[in-house]
Amino acid sequence: MITQIINLLFGTDPELRQIIGVTLRMSVLSTLISALIGIPWGVAMGANRFNGKVILSRITNTLMGLPPVVAGLVVFLVLSRSGPLGKLSLLYSVSAMVIAQVVLISPIIAGMTANIVSLRAPSINETCAGVGIYGWKRLWLTIKECRIPFITTILAGFGRSIAEVGAVQMVGGNIQFKTRVMTTAIMMQTNMGRFEFAISLGAVLLLISFVINSLVHRIQEQTQHDRPA
Repeated sequence: MITQIINLLFGTDPELRQIIGVTLRMSVLSTLISALIGIPWGVAMGANRFNGKVILSRITNTLMGLPPVVAGLVVFLVLSRSGPLGKLSLLYSVSAMVIAQVVLISPIIAGMTANIVSLRAPSINETCAGVGIYGWKRLWLTIKECRIPFITTILAGFGRSIAEVGAVQMVGGNIQFKTRVMTTAIMMQTNMGRFEFAISLGAVLLLISFVINSLVHRIQEQTQHDRPA
């Protein structure tokens, strides 16, 4: 088993290298895009009072629990030939998988960001009002002040992305050497009865998740250590 895992990480099998490469590329891209969408969304929702904030918060919380197959179905219908973006021919591509991941991860990052910002918003808003900082400058200052917790949020989003199977299977098609990722490969190999290969891929996926969780825990410990008493 250990030899199989080593071969997965450092072997010469082009399909295995392709699977891991596509998985990491899809997860990194979708996480970065989701962070660019979710963090400003969450900051605006957590730091301000406005009409409709309660409704927006409820919508965000609902989307945080959006079933992956539902997100995959929506993206599939939008990107299909009869859909509004069918002419782009994005279905069954890594781009389609990234879009589906962004639909899933952006609300999660936004909701976690809103919770973080809501705890610090009163002091930040008071400081900004005292020195006359408003609009986008206040938004940027809030992001800067909360940057360490935001890193934790982004890493959590990456962990959610790399473990996804339902949505990426639906819009990616699990095509060999194109859209096959680790989670869909594990499901396929299990159905084929190749349990050793599936377990090995699962071990690699768990190893990546362990590294991510370790980074999150380390950042949280560093944040608590640097926080003034």
